[in-house]
Amino acid sequence: MLTLALIGLLGGLITAVSPCILPVLPVVFLAGGTGGRADSPRPGTATAESETHHSEGSAAPRSTVLTAPTRDSAQRAPRNHRPYAVVAGLVISFAFFTLLGVTIISALGLPQDILRYVGLGLLVLIGLGLIFPPVERLLERPFARIPQRQVNKEGSAFALGLGLGLLYVPCAGPVLAAITVAGARGEISLDIVVLTLSFALGTAAPLLVFALAGRRVAERVAAFRKRARGLRIAAGSMMIILALALAFDVTAAIQRSLPDYTSSAQKKIEDSDVARQQLSGLYDDSNKNLSRCKDGADRLGSCGQAPLLEGIESWFNTPGDKPVALKSLRGKVTLIDFWTYSCINCQRSVPHLQDWERAYKDAGLRIIGVHSPEFAFEKKRANVVSGAKKLGVTWPVALDNKLTTWNNYRNRFWPAKYLIDAHGTVRYIKFGEGQYDNTERLIRELLRQADPTVTLPEPTGRAMDDLTTDRTPETYLSNLRIRGYIGRPLVDDKPTLYHFPQGQIPRDRLSLDGTWTAGYEHFDAGPDARLAFTYRAKNANVVLAGSGKVTVLVNGKVHKTVNVSGTPTLYRLTDDNEARTALLELRLDEGLQAYAFTFG
Repeated sequence: MLTLALIGLLGGLITAVSPCILPVLPVVFLAGGTGGRADSPRPGTATAESETHHSEGSAAPRSTVLTAPTRDSAQRAPRNHRPYAVVAGLVISFAFFTLLGVTIISALGLPQDILRYVGLGLLVLIGLGLIFPPVERLLERPFARIPQRQVNKEGSAFALGLGLGLLYVPCAGPVLAAITVAGARGEISLDIVVLTLSFALGTAAPLLVFALAGRRVAERVAAFRKRARGLRIAAGSMMIILALALAFDVTAAIQRSLPDYTSSAQKKIEDSDVARQQLSGLYDDSNKNLSRCKDGADRLGSCGQAPLLEGIESWFNTPGDKPVALKSLRGKVTLIDFWTYSCINCQRSVPHLQDWERAYKDAGLRIIGVHSPEFAFEKKRANVVSGAKKLGVTWPVALDNKLTTWNNYRNRFWPAKYLIDAHGTVRYIKFGEGQYDNTERLIRELLRQADPTVTLPEPTGRAMDDLTTDRTPETYLSNLRIRGYIGRPLVDDKPTLYHFPQGQIPRDRLSLDGTWTAGYEHFDAGPDARLAFTYRAKNANVVLAGSGKVTVLVNGKVHKTVNVSGTPTLYRLTDDNEARTALLELRLDEGLQAYAFTFG
């Protein structure tokens, strides 16, 4: 039990710093700095206006007075508890409705996406409350009779947390997947409750730090104290904007553009042998042969017959929306893709699926998307159809709302891909994003096994691991996924001194100089860090993070200086009218992180 709780806690911590929760961070930060002492003068200063309240929570008439600072008044100054209220509300609503939301909604016969609408409505109301004080007093009225000092003052903050908890859609790893599946199937046990609470506490810690930082800024920075009213209006406006962005799925485009910088930690912790053993006890013993396939293996395996697609509520993207039986696909190569339309990781994998269907459909590849919802609003058919259309999903999709097929395949991830050969045997499994080149290579191998006379097109360009005559492929700065590297062998996760090789660096090859730390997700620049890359393309781009400058040299001459600030972002290095071959050199300030190169 203790090990399970620790896995949940660490999984929550990883989730709380993933790209998927970035949209809520500005709101949490501003919510922590509005209200309470952030809106009132600091102890020991004079105030021109004070408010008193009746015991019922209704506002009494204002009186304009000047008060001299006293020691007693400083001690009685109300503490701003909004950060705790916001995070407490988020954790409670997220944990409660993740486990019991499906059961409650089904029992009451409510629409599946009602919780999402409630969350959006609360976010708008809180935003209006910050802009218009009478609305805030109305929201705090239900908390006015709670016999605890200042609790009623934080009512709107707690309500904000409740709303954010309903809209909180974190990137799902094995821990959240186990919680979601148990909640959706109504299989609530003590282990699941412990896992859920520990996961919720793990997500709360970084969010609370962020909210407390907002409170401290508001209390310590004079500009915030002098412009408290303006700050409240800005925070309220941002909450309303966030609600609109979530309603119209604007935030997803931003999240898709960011690399999944927490995937390495998630793999090492949530999908470790210990975690897998603990979480496997939450599933039944059916289809155990699937465990014989290693995630992302380099070669095809044999994992037993593909389980049936069972418990499917409905289909779309098929003739007449009729179901597709796996037996009818014997002789073809089938790729089963477990996904959900609001999952950022799933969204980022869609372009690869599009390329594979376009390239290999005539050669015998069939793709079936099994939509296994993570949250209640993802069960609504209209939402899924609309989300699939926006993403360009054209292959058959099965709505696995009861997660029966998910359980049949012993799945643990969104997205997850299962390759099935022409005889109906599962031959390959890939959990999460990445390794698209490897997956495509094995698709091609299965197609040749199914029909040795088949003529296959060239590998798709998006896989970015097969060199083309037109441009240099995408190159990940990862100690496990890097291609084209030359020089001293990479040392994992330790600052190491590297040197450029003697002579020219060949085309589509890169090398390091100075001190670098080579990690799974990115390379960290140390003292005198340089990187050289001979490429061919019209433009060169790199994903960087941190704070500092990068000097860009092309063929030995300084081309530009790039100022880097903040989270991982794509920076344009060169931009030419025609493709050319050139030597690119980057000189990076210490502390910067480099993730990947892309070429256009």
